[in-house]
Amino acid sequence: MVLELRPPEGTTLDALRELGPVFISYVLSFVFVGIYWNNHHHLFQAVRAVDGRVLWANLFLLFCLSLLPFASAWMGEHEFAAVPVALYGVILLAAAVAYFGLVRTLLPIQPEGTRLAEAIGNDAKGKISPLIYALAIPIALVAPAIAFAMYVAVAVIWVVPDTRIERTLSR
Repeated sequence: MVLELRPPEGTTLDALRELGPVFISYVLSFVFVGIYWNNHHHLFQAVRAVDGRVLWANLFLLFCLSLLPFASAWMGEHEFAAVPVALYGVILLAAAVAYFGLVRTLLPIQPEGTRLAEAIGNDAKGKISPLIYALAIPIALVAPAIAFAMYVAVAVIWVVPDTRIERTLSR
């Protein structure tokens, strides 16, 4: 899985400026990968047991995230056209559902006394994010800029590190 940012064909500032949409798409995708990376790391700090179902759920999350570079490149190279922006949202929604599924697969197999369920809590951000993606996908088909802004809003919600697990484990 590689987010790729290629240099411009020319050597002028105009050539660099033409890569603006690609760069913006790259940055947003990098932020999302970072968000998942950090939250995945925090999640597994609180985990004490893993089974085959967890491994498959984790692999499904990785698969969804591995599609981000494709959608990111398509969206940026076509200056945020409707269908690429909608597909980007579908992939974000799939990743959010995969992460939710991973958490739900982990919870019932944790040994007694593990504080994972307490650390997860009601997971408001985890519930609202897929809802925003689901709303943004059809919006992307008529107003891609609004859908893109909705994706950015989700990133902003998550860019502040989620400290639920850290707080719970430190008690």
